[in-house]
Amino acid sequence: MEEQSPQVSFYVLGEASAGARLQLVCRLADKAYRAGQSVLIWHSDPRELAALDELLWTFGDDRTFLPHEVLSDATPHAPVAEGTTAEAERAPVLLSTAPVPAGAIGVLINLSPSVPPFIERAARVLEIIDGDATRRQDGRARFKAYRERGLSPVSHQLRGG
Repeated sequence: MEEQSPQVSFYVLGEASAGARLQLVCRLADKAYRAGQSVLIWHSDPRELAALDELLWTFGDDRTFLPHEVLSDATPHAPVAEGTTAEAERAPVLLSTAPVPAGAIGVLINLSPSVPPFIERAARVLEIIDGDATRRQDGRARFKAYRERGLSPVSHQLRGG
């Protein structure tokens, strides 16, 4: 069976607010979760990932809770595809700065400045870009890197947060 290439979407916010960026991540993760897809939020900044972890507990106007688990180097994990990990069974949304479990990923939300090394395992890759000059520059580099891999990323310009 031929491996499917992931769909790559860039969501571009006009403002440089980290809060607006994390709110968008919550909304996108919630939408994927409610559609029955597994979600992995990948980041290289443990502090911002911790802030996102807190936000996922109460991010919506209706104080929505999104079941999630933060993976770390100390988190024991086996292949997700085999369904053998407690994390995968109780948390459809995973947050990580550490190596991730083997297996397929429904939606990969990338918050790191580079392309994750395991994108071929994802059905969809969502890139979140805000008005911060450095994050925009890193986003342009990732857009180019996806194209160099033969993928066709699409951009969605968002107004407000």
